[in-house]
Amino acid sequence: MGFIIEGDEENDVVLEPPANFSMVEEGIYRSSFPQPCNFAFLETLKLRSIIYLCTEPYPEENLEFLRSHNIRLFQFGIEGKTEPSVATLKNSIRGALKILIDVRNHPVLIHCKRGKHRTGSLVGCLRKLQNWCLSSVFEEYQRFAGIKSRTTDLRFIETFDIISLRQCLHSLIYQYQGYGSKKRRLLYSEETVQKPQITSV
Repeated sequence: MGFIIEGDEENDVVLEPPANFSMVEEGIYRSSFPQPCNFAFLETLKLRSIIYLCTEPYPEENLEFLRSHNIRLFQFGIEGKTEPSVATLKNSIRGALKILIDVRNHPVLIHCKRGKHRTGSLVGCLRKLQNWCLSSVFEEYQRFAGIKSRTTDLRFIETFDIISLRQCLHSLIYQYQGYGSKKRRLLYSEETVQKPQITSV
């Protein structure tokens, strides 16, 4: 589905979002893997960062788009075809969440290959951090995953330890205040922790 920005008839620009594109909340978006035909649409988001949840290297054409628009790439490789270990998944999701809730990285796009399972797991854990009830978290996950919903993802979201993450944010990087409210703020202290695995473009 595309959006048409009207110019004169010969120069109309069609903006095509990636499949499974949606706004998570102000400054946070989700989608499947962006294709070159989606680049014009992504330009309108004025992205500052992309969180990429696959293990494969980012395509050079996409990297060139990121370089030309000064967009940072944060890669947290999570296996898609085989189930990753819980420890690996937990570490990747925790690292991605730290990047995701840092407003200095907004606007930010989260994506994996199809924008369903890995992206849905990260968004589900964000919703838990925002104190959503579990039934609403699951409903949102299933809306994007459809018939390919994975019980292992839902179980992971349900058991993900938000309390330890909040403590980590407090003690290591952030003084955490009111995330999820209309006027949320993140107050920063000195960053003394090692950075997560990041590819910067």
